Amino acid sequence: MEEQINTEVSENIEFKNRIDVSELQEAVHNIKKQLKKVIVGQKDMMDLLIVALLANGHVLIEGVPGVAKTITAKLLSKTMDVDFSRIQFTPDLMPSDILGTSVFNAKTSDFEFKKGPIFSSMILIDEINRAPAKTQAALFEVMEEKQVTIDGKTYKMKEPFIVLATQNPIEQEGTYRLPEAQLDRFLFKINVEYPTANEELEIIIREQALVNANKIEKIEAIITGEKIEHYRALINQINLEDNLLKYIANIVVNTRSNSFLYLGASPRASIAILKASKAFAAIEGRDFVTPEDIKKAAIPVLQHRVIVTPEREMEGLSSIQIIEQIIEAVEIPR
Repeated sequence: MEEQINTEVSENIEFKNRIDVSELQEAVHNIKKQLKKVIVGQKDMMDLLIVALLANGHVLIEGVPGVAKTITAKLLSKTMDVDFSRIQFTPDLMPSDILGTSVFNAKTSDFEFKKGPIFSSMILIDEINRAPAKTQAALFEVMEEKQVTIDGKTYKMKEPFIVLATQNPIEQEGTYRLPEAQLDRFLFKINVEYPTANEELEIIIREQALVNANKIEKIEAIITGEKIEHYRALINQINLEDNLLKYIANIVVNTRSNSFLYLGASPRASIAILKASKAFAAIEGRDFVTPEDIKKAAIPVLQHRVIVTPEREMEGLSSIQIIEQIIEAVEIPR
């Protein structure tokens, strides 16, 4: 009898501690369903964008023109009932064009702050590497602290707040390399590849069938900003065992001692892997993180935070290949 009571108590404790992520999982499924109405392929990009949204992080999307970088970011914003701004970065763009500026009001004989396009929940920055260092620096505070300080006054961003930035890796004329401090503020860097032959054919078939229809109008808003905040709080509760925390730390620390890397990842990278792995677990319907979740998060989190030595770069080694080697070398917790 006593044994039976203990079993019931144990079952009750387990039930109460269980985090229900079914609603979150369904919301993610519905977002993907909406995106697939327009986007062909690009599964990894869609997954990583949704994970970044849930993990409360910004994303740098890199790819050649025409691989659906910008349109995917726009469509993702359409699936959510939140404010959206698009900023086209150019060499003559000034910080005030992004953040806003104080304007003199003749009626009140005082200056009023006119908010810039950065004051939205989702910001799409197109060709982020086309703006000079002064404009790039304007994003440092808002991306990290989610606030803007103008004329000594601080203005908080409305949550959820996420920056999606695109850049072209091929064209270098008229571009400025992003500072390491800014790259470190992006949770993920997503490399967008060309579609396969079958995907290319599907893209053409869909375009042919559109005639005069607007593809973006197909997308419905299915999630609110309040729900995103709720899901983010839920993800923070996902269980991650101590041995897996050590696994994350070992991967990141190994980037700093690797002879193939000139610069290793910062502690911000460890926190990013922690958050992203929890989001990966949640969208898989689990309330606990596995080593596979950490592996999924490691490359998009680390690849833009490390610098390959000139010698290895000349040999054709990429940061992704070196990170993969590090992950393979670090012992997986059992």
